Amino acid sequence: MASNVSANNGTIFTLNLLATNEEEQPIYVVGNFNRWRVADEHYRMREVATGHFRLELPLNDLPEILEYKYARGSWDHVELDDNGNDRPNRQVLRSHHEVTDKVARWKQDRFSFPGAFLPKIEIIENDFEMPSSVQTRRIAALLPHDYYETDRHYPVLYLQDGQNLFDDYAPYGNWAVDKRLAQLQQEGRGDVIIIAIDHAMDKRIVEFTPSTTETRFGKGQGRSYVKFLAERLKPYIDQRFRTLTDGHNTGIGGSSMGGLISIYAGMMYPEVYGRLMVFSPSLWVTPNIPFQLLNLKDPFSGRVYLYGGKKESATMIPNLQRLKKALENQASRTKPEFFLSVDPEGEHNESRWGEEFPMALSWLFFHDQLTTT
Repeated sequence: MASNVSANNGTIFTLNLLATNEEEQPIYVVGNFNRWRVADEHYRMREVATGHFRLELPLNDLPEILEYKYARGSWDHVELDDNGNDRPNRQVLRSHHEVTDKVARWKQDRFSFPGAFLPKIEIIENDFEMPSSVQTRRIAALLPHDYYETDRHYPVLYLQDGQNLFDDYAPYGNWAVDKRLAQLQQEGRGDVIIIAIDHAMDKRIVEFTPSTTETRFGKGQGRSYVKFLAERLKPYIDQRFRTLTDGHNTGIGGSSMGGLISIYAGMMYPEVYGRLMVFSPSLWVTPNIPFQLLNLKDPFSGRVYLYGGKKESATMIPNLQRLKKALENQASRTKPEFFLSVDPEGEHNESRWGEEFPMALSWLFFHDQLTTT
């Protein structure tokens, strides 16, 4: 819960912020009361004294528990903790009426990117027709910046949780895939099409759960979801865009639950996907999945990039090692190739996964260029 809460019996909830702001950027409150929109003028704080900012909100318009962060105009300038790390969302009860917070450090732009190389983003369909067992959602294609100026065909990477890949208003930050692709493109390693598939909101966990048995989150629908990706979405993408359609040039990936369902998709359709990008997978949801995969008729034999941070949980790295070993022990002539990336300071968040993305993409699709440069 937020600190330094004081009583106020009125109809207003007051947020006080003590912070340095030498660059004099506008400071906003971003939270579950404004759909996490980062530059909403209705939630812009005013400076009432040097280093003291305030925002008053109608009490009855707020949820019982406020969840929020402070940001200076964008997620690239969100607040950090005292040690310069990403901090969890603040929380405070509406009944406290007033809160005083402190911010000692702000996130700065961690990288610059060449705007001329930004990918072209096309919304394929806001309401893509899906099977009844799969939720409707937005699907977007991030195309190389010069896609319409060439006749080239490109490898394709399907990524889960599209809301968290390039949307500046994502509630928990985003991977900045568009900006990182621009960097890679400038370096000669960005010729790839990214298909960003939005998750199913409150049905996300159920849809990303491989097991069809009943779990505490509901009956898993992962089998229907990966079938849709391989048998309906991929053919549609291959027909609409200039793609390299073979498994060697097709990948799937995601983080957390998105990482879990990507493992499952790769194992169920090894002829479709030859590249897996798996960040911090939620293997605790279905702990036996690595061993179930050993009995598949057609074992996976492509490339797998695994990432995990030691600060995510005590089981994250052991689970990744367990998964790697299980796949290596498959009865197959051609063994999968692995790259296991472990960050001793890594935490479970979009910012860290975004930092890992360029290295993972380069190793999965542009390995020959890496070994010759």
